[in-house]
Amino acid sequence: MASDINRRRSFSLLVLIIVMLYGHKGDSKCDFEAIFNFGDSNSDTGGFWAAFPAQSGPWGMTYFKKPAGRASDGRLIIDFLAKSLGMPFLSPYLQSIGSDFRHGANFATLASTVLLPNTSLFVSGISPFSLAIQLNQMKQFKVNVDESHSLDRPGLKILPSKIVFGKSLYTFYIGQNDFTSNLASIGVERVKLYLPQVIGQIAGTIKEIYGIGGRTFLVLNLAPVGCYPAILTGYTHTDADLDKYGCLIPVNKAVKYYNTLLNKTLSQTRTELKNATVIYLDTHKILLDLFQHPKSYGMKHGIKACCGYGGRPYNFNQKLFCGNTKVIGNFSATAKACRDPHNYVSWDGIHATEAANHHISMAILDGSISYPPFILNNLCSP
Repeated sequence: MASDINRRRSFSLLVLIIVMLYGHKGDSKCDFEAIFNFGDSNSDTGGFWAAFPAQSGPWGMTYFKKPAGRASDGRLIIDFLAKSLGMPFLSPYLQSIGSDFRHGANFATLASTVLLPNTSLFVSGISPFSLAIQLNQMKQFKVNVDESHSLDRPGLKILPSKIVFGKSLYTFYIGQNDFTSNLASIGVERVKLYLPQVIGQIAGTIKEIYGIGGRTFLVLNLAPVGCYPAILTGYTHTDADLDKYGCLIPVNKAVKYYNTLLNKTLSQTRTELKNATVIYLDTHKILLDLFQHPKSYGMKHGIKACCGYGGRPYNFNQKLFCGNTKVIGNFSATAKACRDPHNYVSWDGIHATEAANHHISMAILDGSISYPPFILNNLCSP
């Protein structure tokens, strides 16, 4: 295991050097001209906060040095992928000022689900922008791009070409909220009952995008949420439910069930779509290894959050999220960020740090977690 990890780290370092040397050049030639992303807070680059402006606190502290609409201390996986392909960071579809859609758009919003929510944001915290809404936004975006070019409308300088939709990556990083939002209230076995519907919706969305010209799809699987501080403190369990790394066994078994079914469904979808590339990305594999063996990646803390309140073992309090201040007992408490996020896998108990996102991104780029094999890093040249 250790030698495999060291080889992967060495290879990832080589990939990073290549990205640093070539990934930011404006004249790079890529097989893909744009990225269109669908997701939740794991890939939201500012959509939610464009719709509901309020983000403050230590978010973005590592890279952006200020809140940047991302649920992390810095860059997300989608940020690393965009830059590695010589593209700027994706503009949120919902952001009205400062957006540039020439290289794609990001439809993801924090707290989004695959299935249509049966509640409201202000009741449960679930975003109204489910995958079906994001798909409709994508369709309308294409209609507007086509019409703008046909009628030579103003604003073309921030829009992609009409032919970009067949030369784009369509990425999906969504499903976590469908899994976790009901976990504490109905239990893992009842959550498993509707997971096939979640996966079916993702496959159906891919088919609809294929119908309007999309050909290359990357689907990130579900993270090992049984290792998340938020789940470890919010899901009723006993010590017998924890593995030797401190992660919840029944929850991660359900995650494995979901990911196996997702992989199988995407394989079937692949056979149904002629000349399409449908890739299953096992990001779970890398993130689980990060939680279990953080020191192998030059990090220190696995299941302890960087930004939170409560100290060991999880530094997470269900009543006090990252950056917030409230009275607990007779005292005013603040969930503060650590000084060294690069040593943590978990940023706030729910989301990954930039450091963890970077490791996952390198594995995506080198193709080591792609099924079937798909080496993104080979698809661009300076």
